[in-house]
Amino acid sequence: MCSSPSPSARRWDGSRASGPQRRSLRIAPDSASRLLRCGQTAYCRACGNPVEWYLRGDDRLVQLHPLELPAALVPETCRWHVSRGIAHPAGDGSSWCRLAHALLCPARPAPSAAPQLSELRRSLALRTRRLLDAGVLAPPPGEASCRPARPVVQLLYVRYLASRPVDEIQCVAQTRRRIRCTADILSPGVLQGGWTLVPVTAHRGQLALPSDVMAVYSLSALPYQEQLRWRAQRCEQHAAAPTAGDLAVPDWAPFDPFRHHEHIRTRLPTHGRRPDHGSHARWQARS
Repeated sequence: MCSSPSPSARRWDGSRASGPQRRSLRIAPDSASRLLRCGQTAYCRACGNPVEWYLRGDDRLVQLHPLELPAALVPETCRWHVSRGIAHPAGDGSSWCRLAHALLCPARPAPSAAPQLSELRRSLALRTRRLLDAGVLAPPPGEASCRPARPVVQLLYVRYLASRPVDEIQCVAQTRRRIRCTADILSPGVLQGGWTLVPVTAHRGQLALPSDVMAVYSLSALPYQEQLRWRAQRCEQHAAAPTAGDLAVPDWAPFDPFRHHEHIRTRLPTHGRRPDHGSHARWQARS
């Protein structure tokens, strides 16, 4: 008599005959977004509630509430839907829709356009209060005035507003361990830009700005390929691996002197790059 194979694929002692096969995440050639959805869940910095990042059709980012809501409870002007990884500010005709987190964030004034969402907004406010009472949610520490928290960076003849200091801009690529690369794009040994004072230019028809010059971290002297690496926000290792997916969107916002006037600094930073005490751990996290 012939014994049938075990359907559970286990040895006689109960251990697994083989480990689970890990799937490799790939980006479809016709995909409208390079973002991997497994890394886009985050928490609002202002209220601490969970959010999901999505790309819009104009390549800007938007924070959506992680749960779908009945479309009947959401005003038509506040509905969002997601199609092929892209968020669109409109309903898709179904009975469910998504909602921008800004409409529910307890740290922002309550909008008058959606009073029917007050109950959901109240539940998020209670969670924020619990986080504050537990000491989990705290305001970020203040930055020194000589070190811009959000510097203006010039690359490829365009000025951008970074989301963090120059020496803390993190690579957006996914590693083999399926986590975001922890390496900085301004790593030791790479070509670096320089701080310079440049005129604050305004567009035609705009009013004059209160300051004449501002501090800009310029990369214009770097080779073209190096500036492309900065624009893609990738470390040296992942810049040479274009097939690796992204776990975040590059944090470059086109700089507008009027919208971002609070980030204009009129003097140059007076200190150099901070020493990296975790270089060994960051190097291991790249692979």
